[in-house]
Amino acid sequence: MAEATRERFADEKADFNPRTWLRKFRRNSIGYLFKMLLFYHGIGVGMLIAGTLILEHLISGYQAPDIPRSLMGVLSAGPLEETVFFGIPFYVFNSSHAVIVTGAMWAILHIFNTPHIEIASLAFGNWLFVIPSLFFSLRTWASGKGWFAVVVHSAWNGIFFAVGCWGGDINCTVLEHDNSTNLLMSGLSAALLAGTYVLYRWRKKNEKEAAGRIQ
Repeated sequence: MAEATRERFADEKADFNPRTWLRKFRRNSIGYLFKMLLFYHGIGVGMLIAGTLILEHLISGYQAPDIPRSLMGVLSAGPLEETVFFGIPFYVFNSSHAVIVTGAMWAILHIFNTPHIEIASLAFGNWLFVIPSLFFSLRTWASGKGWFAVVVHSAWNGIFFAVGCWGGDINCTVLEHDNSTNLLMSGLSAALLAGTYVLYRWRKKNEKEAAGRIQ
């Protein structure tokens, strides 16, 4: 029984190992990807809580930033961020090492998700949370399920948006106050998704041709 259990979760244990975090997942079913999502986001939540507690002691007057958010903005983050920092670099360079560079840039940008660029108000907690998410997105795109990364990114943002609005922790609106910003977000999201799909087809075509030449 114990041996069967170990064999049953062999893929999970292998993918949990940090040595594999630049490789595609051993399986890419939706259920398996949800397991990996919970694994990486669980680490992120732990880092967020621990980091915030430490920062409150290290930085005098530290307070996590509170900025107004719109439903349009948090949902658009999925297609915008996933395509620009993960999907497009992956299909252009066909390398996880290239994506770790762009993903690191994406993570660092989260530090500045604050209304005031001051050490006591930078979004360090947000940055700590997204570091594990970097590897989840990277590996999901490498596993051929980039669409899943886009969907769960937006869904995760939407859940926290709803919780924050319900609890009164953030100032929420459905749309941005400037209609041109709403149009830009929706249009750019659609364009980037379409462009990423074109790159995906181009990469697959090149791989098929390369396989044909080898045969």
